[in-house]
Amino acid sequence: MLEKVFHGGKGYWVWVLALVAGIGIGLIAYLYQLQEGMWVTGMSRDVSWGFYISQFTFLVGVAASILIVVLPLYLHDFKAFGRITAFAQFLAVGTLLMSLLFIFSDIGMPMRILNVPLNPTPHSMLFYDTIFLPGFMVLNLIIGWTAIGAEKREVPLQWWVKGLIYLSMPWAVVMHTVTAFIYAGTPGRGFWMTAIMAPRFLVTAFAAGPALLIILCTVIKTLTHFVVTEKAIQKLVTIMLYALIIDAFFLGVEYFTVFYAHIPEYTETFQYLFLGINGNCALVPWYWSMNIAILVAIGLLVIPGARSNRPVLVAACIIALIGLWIDKGFVLVPAAFIPNVFGRIMEYPPSWVELTISLGIYSLGTLIITALYKVVISVKEGTQDL
Repeated sequence: MLEKVFHGGKGYWVWVLALVAGIGIGLIAYLYQLQEGMWVTGMSRDVSWGFYISQFTFLVGVAASILIVVLPLYLHDFKAFGRITAFAQFLAVGTLLMSLLFIFSDIGMPMRILNVPLNPTPHSMLFYDTIFLPGFMVLNLIIGWTAIGAEKREVPLQWWVKGLIYLSMPWAVVMHTVTAFIYAGTPGRGFWMTAIMAPRFLVTAFAAGPALLIILCTVIKTLTHFVVTEKAIQKLVTIMLYALIIDAFFLGVEYFTVFYAHIPEYTETFQYLFLGINGNCALVPWYWSMNIAILVAIGLLVIPGARSNRPVLVAACIIALIGLWIDKGFVLVPAAFIPNVFGRIMEYPPSWVELTISLGIYSLGTLIITALYKVVISVKEGTQDL
């Protein structure tokens, strides 16, 4: 099946070459960071986690969101998801690969990654994340590849593959919960120390995943003969809408607790995010944009006519995805360090090095997803050219 990757039209190869160019640019930036040290990033002693860890957090959520496709198909026999399950599983493979590369970029010297297996710390949530993330990536690669192979040969799935599928369901929840616990269990960071951190991580994941799948399915439909049923799309819309509403409710609960209780450890960071402090307001436009984007997406999706209008639906998905990315992929991590424990404000702008390396990682992940999707489409539709 892998030979399908090497067959495509002109547009396909232009896309591949663009991604390869992005990978090359990112690699050059990473070698520069490796040579000069982490000072070339926007991080500092005050803000020690930045853009890399933010992308890791967002992408783990996208990977965990495959649960909303796998669970209805295999537990509730919702056959409409049968045509997009492989897309969801291979999306998880690509996003988890990117997540691991962002962690790799954040640690500085590559050899430091060996500290995890050589000096295991079972009391640390980071230790468990290093087990769950690569494990879930391999799990979905095996399941997705085996399922596509079985479909090509027109044979039923083997019993052990179904066992892995059922194992992947709780794995997705535990994986993203452990990621949330990394933040919620960190002392001295009032912005993170909330009991609803894990539930918020899950609902934002279950909103981001469907939004991205709807966009991808629309692009695939435009470029190929592969069509996802409207029934599947509308089910994804329903899941995304409810997840966004729950996320908005969780945000409202958080804001009430913060501003009604007036606990300094909580209030200062939110004051900085909403209004800024002493002229420091770098994240204020981003945080307002996040809240507005989520509300606008909900407003569009509750309109029945908008849900059935594909351009409007895709616009709503893009707006929702932007809001969710700002939340978990940009603001969540650095905001917890502002102000620091001494009340000092050191704002965090990601440097060009971080952004360029991130471009390379996203290009590599997208290339992997493109190749895997090419195989899926070719097997399901018998086409070779995109």
